Amino acid sequence: MQNSFVKKIILSALLSGVFFYGYAQEQPGKVPEPMPMKPQMTEFWEPEPKVVTPGAVPSNLVVPPPSDAIVLFDGKDLSKWKGKDGEAKWRVSDGVFTVNKGTGDIETKQTFEDYQLHIEWRIPADIQGESQARGNSGIFMQGIYELQVLDSYNNRTYSNGQAGSIYKQTRPLVNAMRKPGEWQVYDVIYTAPRFKEDGSLFSPAYITVMHNGVLIQNHFEIKGDTPYIGLPKYTKHGKGPIKLQDHGDPSKPISFRNIWLREL
Repeated sequence: MQNSFVKKIILSALLSGVFFYGYAQEQPGKVPEPMPMKPQMTEFWEPEPKVVTPGAVPSNLVVPPPSDAIVLFDGKDLSKWKGKDGEAKWRVSDGVFTVNKGTGDIETKQTFEDYQLHIEWRIPADIQGESQARGNSGIFMQGIYELQVLDSYNNRTYSNGQAGSIYKQTRPLVNAMRKPGEWQVYDVIYTAPRFKEDGSLFSPAYITVMHNGVLIQNHFEIKGDTPYIGLPKYTKHGKGPIKLQDHGDPSKPISFRNIWLREL
C-alpha cells in the first residue's frame, strides 16, 4: 500500500518534470510554473481489493456500548452534534439519523485525540448511481483525516476511494461490504498526530479499522490531511471532532446509528 502511494508521488514528479522540460524549451531563461495537479493524479484503480463476505448479523442487532464509552448518538437526538450554522439539521427517526442533503457536514461538539470509535451506517437498499456517486460520505478523524463511506458492493471505483479506504491515500486490505440496505459497522482505533512547538510533525497519525468484523486497515500511517486535489500534508492542530460528511450525493442519503467512542 505504501509502495502504491510512493509510486503516485514518483508519477506526479515525472509528469511535472516533462512539463518543466517542455516549458524550459519554449521559454528559455524563465523559471517554469509548476504543473497544476488534477484529481486523477491521486487516484489508483489497481490492485483491486479482494472481496471477503463478512459473517451474517441480524439487522436489528445493536450492540450496546461499554461502560466507559462516550455515547455520541443514542437514537434519540443530535444534541451532541453541531452543523455549519450551529444546529445539526440531519433527520432523526426510529433510532437512526440520516444525511439531510444540502444542510452541510455535522461534527461532534466534543473534541478528541486518541480513541476507539464504533459507528454503524447503512446505504439505502434502492441506491442508484455508480462509482463515487453511490451513497458517498465520509468519517473524518479529528475533522481532518477521512475514512471513506461508500457503497462498494458490486460497485467499482478507484481503490483508494472505495469504502474503507483512507481517502486518496490507501485502499482497504479487502472489500468487506454487505449489500445495500444492510447495516455496515466500522470499529476504529485511532492515534492522533503530535507536533513540535515549531509546528513541524513529531509523529504521524495511525489508524486501524475493522469493517463488519474484518480487518481492512492495519495500523496504517496517515500521510496527512484529505485534499481532493494534490498530496496530503500535515498542519499543526490539537484535539478535533468526529465529522460526518454531507457529500451532496444525488443518490439516496446514508443513515447512521449506534455511535460511541472510548478515549485512549
